[in-house]
Amino acid sequence: MHLYLEGRNMARNLHEIPKFQDRWSHLYLEMGKLDRTAGSLTFSDKSGKMPIPIDQLSLVMLGPGSSVTHAAFKALAGNNCMICWTGQDGTRLYAHGTGGTHSSHRLLQQARLYVDEKQRLAVARRMYQKRFPEIIPEDTSLETLRGKEGYRVRAAYEENAKTWGIRWDGRNYDQDKWDYADPVNRSLSAASACLYGICHAAILSAGYSPAIGFIHTGKMLSFVYDIADLYRTDLVIPVAFQTAQRTIEVERRARTLCREKIRELKLMQKILPDIAEVLDASDDLTERSGELEGRAVSMADRTDQRRISG
Repeated sequence: MHLYLEGRNMARNLHEIPKFQDRWSHLYLEMGKLDRTAGSLTFSDKSGKMPIPIDQLSLVMLGPGSSVTHAAFKALAGNNCMICWTGQDGTRLYAHGTGGTHSSHRLLQQARLYVDEKQRLAVARRMYQKRFPEIIPEDTSLETLRGKEGYRVRAAYEENAKTWGIRWDGRNYDQDKWDYADPVNRSLSAASACLYGICHAAILSAGYSPAIGFIHTGKMLSFVYDIADLYRTDLVIPVAFQTAQRTIEVERRARTLCREKIRELKLMQKILPDIAEVLDASDDLTERSGELEGRAVSMADRTDQRRISG
């Protein structure tokens, strides 16, 4: 593969790693140490050492009792893998690393769409339109769309409860009293955390802001929630009710099934094109020479690029 440099009719051979859509979805680790040894990663816990391929991951979730060395963190960051520090079973996000792009042009476009009320509403309408097979009339209000979406999600809960024979009393749990929540609510939270993490990694990988949402607003992960909602009824809800049939290790089983479902839905190939579609930027799916998204580039290459472009 080649990376074409701006302003010159030349190409430079680079070591390429898989782009976001070609990678595994996520890996959750706890009670151990993540380190780099001989060009690969290893996770050590009481059961021994587990090798982890650096270039295949999109998201590493570090749970309680886990630690990471500087060398491992550097390797993951250099390979455009997002790192999150989470609560037990990945149900809370405490901190995260940065994405792999060096360009801010997508973030600036996202901000321009947000500050223009007409365009912000248009983005929100496109987000809702992706969830319904029928064409939504242009004069449909945002409040009506929210009501329509609420009905769709409630119907998905009820349908899956009936399919899997699970009693459903509504979304109800307390983070401070986690063990008191019923299995399906715990499974919903675990599966949602996986989906949020993947969407968050995709958003940062492409250079968007996770905070600038169009339906959700006012939160640092508003855009993450916007994008995750595109897939909730196809991924999170079916996974949660299926795993809630058994009450033992429901969170772990939810994460495992979530990973399988992500692969089945080919979600990693959809997220960035879907983001571009709802932002009306479908012509901006290719990498630019200054972005280096998903690439490991030597310092010599970076220096040469600065000299050519400047």
